[in-house]
Amino acid sequence: MKVEIWSDIMCPFCYIGKRKFEAALDKFPEKDKIEVEWKSFQLNPDLKSTPGTNVYDYLAEHKGISRDQSVRMHQQVTQSASEVGLTYNFDKAVVANSFDAHRLIQMAKAQKLGDAAEEKLFIAYFTEGKNIADHEVLTDIGASIGLDRKAVVDMLASGEFAGEVNLDVREAEQLGARGVPFFVLDRKYGVSGAQPSEAFTQALTQAFGEWRKTQPLTTLETTEGPSCALDGTCD
Repeated sequence: MKVEIWSDIMCPFCYIGKRKFEAALDKFPEKDKIEVEWKSFQLNPDLKSTPGTNVYDYLAEHKGISRDQSVRMHQQVTQSASEVGLTYNFDKAVVANSFDAHRLIQMAKAQKLGDAAEEKLFIAYFTEGKNIADHEVLTDIGASIGLDRKAVVDMLASGEFAGEVNLDVREAEQLGARGVPFFVLDRKYGVSGAQPSEAFTQALTQAFGEWRKTQPLTTLETTEGPSCALDGTCD
C-alpha cells in the first residue's frame, strides 16, 4: 500500500511529522507492505534565496509579526522537535528557495533514494545551517546518499525534474492540501499536519485493512495445517 507524503524542506513540522510517522510505521505489523513516496511542495515558491537574512526576521516580515514573536514561535517549534529527537538550530538556518532541493529529491526518488534525500536535506537545513539552494551543497548531499556526483551537477545545471516538482504541487492542490506535511494513504485517507504517532497508527490500520481486501487471494500470506486436496485425499 502506498503512502504519499507532501512536504517542504523549509517546513519544520514536516520533519517532525516525518519522525512521528516513522515511529508509527516502525511498530506497524505490516510495515514491509507499505511503500512511502515523498512528494514536493513549496510553502513559498516565490521566495528569493537570501543567505544573509535571519530566519527570525524573515518570518516576522512574512507573517507581519514582531521579531520577538518570531523568536518565541521558533523556540516553541524547537521544543517540539526535541521531543521527537530532532535538533533545530534556527540561529544558523539559511533562508533559501527549496525548488532545486526538490529537484534533487525527485532525482533521488528515481533511484529509490527519496527518503535518504529528504532526511539529509532536513538535517542540512534545520541542524547544520546549510544553504539548500546552493548547488555545491546539493551536490554533496546527492553524492552522500549514493547518487553520481557528475549526474547531480548536470541535473542542477539543467531544468531536469522541474516538471515532476510542479506536478506534485498541482496534485496537492487537487487533493485539497492546505499545508504540509500532508499524508495520503492509498489515495483514500488524508492526514494533515504533524499529528501524534497514534493518529498515524490508526490511519495506517484503517487504510491497510481496506487495501488488503482488494488484493488478489494469491497475494495473501498463508500458514499450512491439515487440509484436503482437490483429488479428495486428506492429510
